[in-house]
Amino acid sequence: MALSQPARFGETWSDERIQSYLERQPPAGESADFHVLYTAYKHMRDDDFARFLTFFSAAGRDLQARNRNGQTLTDLLQGHAQAAPFLALLQRTV
Repeated sequence: MALSQPARFGETWSDERIQSYLERQPPAGESADFHVLYTAYKHMRDDDFARFLTFFSAAGRDLQARNRNGQTLTDLLQGHAQAAPFLALLQRTV
């Protein structure tokens, strides 16, 4: 199966692209704030995620939002080996 869009590494993300993650819709029963935080974490580099957190907070969104299992993003990332920069950003923002 061919990729629909080629990967681009080192690409600079615009503010508009980063802010578009605030509009992501969650699956039924999932917290919208948790969903956009987790989706941003999965798709962004840490420097883009830092910019995202600024927009997220300015929009009055909840950094302590929980998933269906009652976990915050910080809780979930504790088990991710490469998550240290993201955890540091979350802890500075809270």
